[in-house]
Amino acid sequence: MLSFSGSLKVFVAVEPCDMRRSFNGLHDAVGSKLKEDPKSGAIFAFTNKRRSLLKILYWDGSGLWVLAKRLERGTFAWPILRRVDP
Repeated sequence: MLSFSGSLKVFVAVEPCDMRRSFNGLHDAVGSKLKEDPKSGAIFAFTNKRRSLLKILYWDGSGLWVLAKRLERGTFAWPILRRVDP
């Protein structure tokens, strides 16, 4: 059973992710793209380009969880990456 504290941090990858990734691929994405520690106890959320599939990576202290949800219709609300020209 999963239980989360009220101070749980949630990190959202705003760029789409290859949803063929699982434990190792998402672990690598957290370190390389989000620049965070996958074993910090935070939740890391990823979606595909169409925003119809969501994967979450979570370290519970003894191992990694990968949770996935596929929408049959509609899309997940997701932050948009806005690029700022220097």
